[in-house]
Amino acid sequence: MDFSAPPEHERLGAATRAVCERFGGDYWQDLEPDSYPEQFVTALTEAGLLAAPIPTEYGGGGTGLAAASVILETINRSGGSASACHAQMYVLGTLLRHGSEEQKRRLLPAIASGERRLQAFGVTESAAGSDTPLIETAAERTEAGYTISGHKAWVSRALHSDLMLVLARTTPLEQVERRGDGLSLFIVDLRAAGDSVRIRKTEAMVNHATSEVFLDGVEVPADALVGVEGQGFRHLLDGLNAERILIAAECVGDGRWFVDKAAAYATEREVFGRPIGANQGVQFPIARAHAAVEAADLVRHKAAWLFDRGEPAGAEANLAKLLASEASWHAANACLDTHGGAGFLRRNDVERKFRETRVYSVAPISNNLVLAHIGRHVLGMPRSY
Repeated sequence: MDFSAPPEHERLGAATRAVCERFGGDYWQDLEPDSYPEQFVTALTEAGLLAAPIPTEYGGGGTGLAAASVILETINRSGGSASACHAQMYVLGTLLRHGSEEQKRRLLPAIASGERRLQAFGVTESAAGSDTPLIETAAERTEAGYTISGHKAWVSRALHSDLMLVLARTTPLEQVERRGDGLSLFIVDLRAAGDSVRIRKTEAMVNHATSEVFLDGVEVPADALVGVEGQGFRHLLDGLNAERILIAAECVGDGRWFVDKAAAYATEREVFGRPIGANQGVQFPIARAHAAVEAADLVRHKAAWLFDRGEPAGAEANLAKLLASEASWHAANACLDTHGGAGFLRRNDVERKFRETRVYSVAPISNNLVLAHIGRHVLGMPRSY
């Protein structure tokens, strides 16, 4: 087994760090509580980083998911927040695997160049969070295509995206054999939809530019359908596995930022005539956090390797997300404890990153549901819900 970083990973990491160096802590602090990092996202786009997973024939970098995950990890390790742009990478997983050739040629070059953004993912609803088959948003066939009506919650970046991937019911729940059947995926052009799409900002603990989206009879052409009608939930799973792997990479980035920050402060800060890091009560939690982050990172890379090879990666993707989110939260607490009161000062960025990394224990999927998946589908135990 070769654990050395491939040259492509080194190159992408260096290119990402170069962009992040232009956007320090002051930049992210000034965006609070809910301003979108437009300049940062534009800089990543101009550097070709957000187009990394798009095949070269469509104007992208042609990397796999493993390489793309390095970009998001580096953003978070540099003190930024990849949540401003990560959706484009995991939504692309669904479009690349299940989109038609016509869709790819029409959309991907514009996404790669930054002419159009695909940063919004409409799945969750107020009454249908993790239980996706309960969604009520419906798409009805018309002569020209489909009409979509419904309401989506927790749609981040909808106000800053040109396109949105939407999951809707094309067959009522009571008419399908399996609950996941009868769901379809659509690419909705938010700008062309005009007044038939209403977006309302949602105030939250973290700055994810989150919103509610109301779809009031949105008319889309037949070629807006991604993949096979009624098989959208299965198509979605590819994107969700990619999402979990990319989120794990972000958590690894956060964890390393917290460990580095805590170790530096513990080395510099003196109390009672000695560095506080000389005290095992301070030193050991940081060291244990480092160990947890490194272990989670190995599972993250295995999951990405499987995904890029086209092999089943569901178990590993879920494990990576679980372990990395727990490791980053462990590191966040160790870092805040190390800083003491100084950790609550906005200028130190610890409290901002602390809030941001806490999200990953419950989103985009609760860790309890990850454990339920592992218990049932990996260990073969009875269904728990």
